[in-house]
Amino acid sequence: MRLIVAGKVYVDPKDRDRFVEAHRDIVEQARKYPGCLDLSISPDPTEAGRVNIFEYFESKEALDAWRAVAPPPSASIDIEDDQVFKHVIASSGPPFD
Repeated sequence: MRLIVAGKVYVDPKDRDRFVEAHRDIVEQARKYPGCLDLSISPDPTEAGRVNIFEYFESKEALDAWRAVAPPPSASIDIEDDQVFKHVIASSGPPFD
């Protein structure tokens, strides 16, 4: 069953771009990893300290396998708050029927 991990984290606004850049290698490697359908860690366009997280995997096994080998971020930046959740997908279809 497919999984989505999605939400937002908050960092000090002065550290946001550095936080996103510190995860660049993770995003690039994850997108090539078997079972990863998509992954994005991106700055929010309207909230200065917010970073949006989106991970889409074929299965829990694929997500767990990726997390076992995923590199750490290239810099350590404190997360002030997070609201990230894992969602199990029962079905999918076009967004506008």
